[in-house]
Amino acid sequence: MCLWAAHGAAASAQGTPGASIVQPANNTALVAQVRARLVNAPVIHGNFEQKKTIQGFRNPLVSTGTFLIAQGKGVSWHTRKPFESVLTITRERMLSRQADGQISTRVEASDEPGLRAVNEMLFAVMAADLRTLEQRFAISGELRGKQGWWLQLTPRDSMLAQWITRISLSGDSVVRSVTLMEAHGDSSVITFTDTVTAQSLNAEDVRRFE
Repeated sequence: MCLWAAHGAAASAQGTPGASIVQPANNTALVAQVRARLVNAPVIHGNFEQKKTIQGFRNPLVSTGTFLIAQGKGVSWHTRKPFESVLTITRERMLSRQADGQISTRVEASDEPGLRAVNEMLFAVMAADLRTLEQRFAISGELRGKQGWWLQLTPRDSMLAQWITRISLSGDSVVRSVTLMEAHGDSSVITFTDTVTAQSLNAEDVRRFE
């Protein structure tokens, strides 16, 4: 399991050749226009592929699986390959289970106060909650065509900058990819596919956060 935020992390995307690009006059306008393109969805789930590049290794580590993010609840990250595990982060705890259901990691917010901030930032990045992201990052970027957008987030404070140097997001009505550059040189690229939104959790999803 290598979800970057769970391990203490939280490339600038290149323009698409031939893409139709519109650049607002200032970042306030940009953020407002990107926000208008995003769907208002308390629940988002789908598939992911994550490629994590680690300094000293020639090939990236690739993992795939499914994800679920629920506003006010947290994030559930079910890795299926190369090794099955489920990581669930809520305001109260971070819980990692192996394929057989055994708990491999459990961190309580009462013991690790920063866990609540991790959950908040995870949701904000994956759901493109720009109001929350603006508090922690300077935002730049561009609109792409009628529905697309790309944003680069640069940490505002030195403490966060010791963790990550920048995050790039791209998408349309939802986030489609996240690129994270860590301060010590590693990087992660996460691509989301088959994304589905909902206004509430079903019974099975609720149990993930209990």
